[in-house]
Amino acid sequence: MNISKNDQRVLHVLALGGEIQYRRENGKIHKVICYTNDGLVLSNCTLDSFKRLKSKKLISSKKGQPYRITRLGANSVRSQMFQRY
Repeated sequence: MNISKNDQRVLHVLALGGEIQYRRENGKIHKVICYTNDGLVLSNCTLDSFKRLKSKKLISSKKGQPYRITRLGANSVRSQMFQRY
């Protein structure tokens, strides 16, 4: 599956325990913020990258909770050195 570098970075953060919080306006998501496991904000996560990841079903939300990585997303992400403990 083709995933851009910025989308890969977002998936890496989500794989390590991060989450994407969102704001709705008139029923549609208009703002997303990606938090790392440490509580820092990832600036690479934009609304466009969020829509791409969601359309490929690499992230999902359950019962109004923040978006997290799916099993397909975890299998799609390429491993990096900081993930190999």
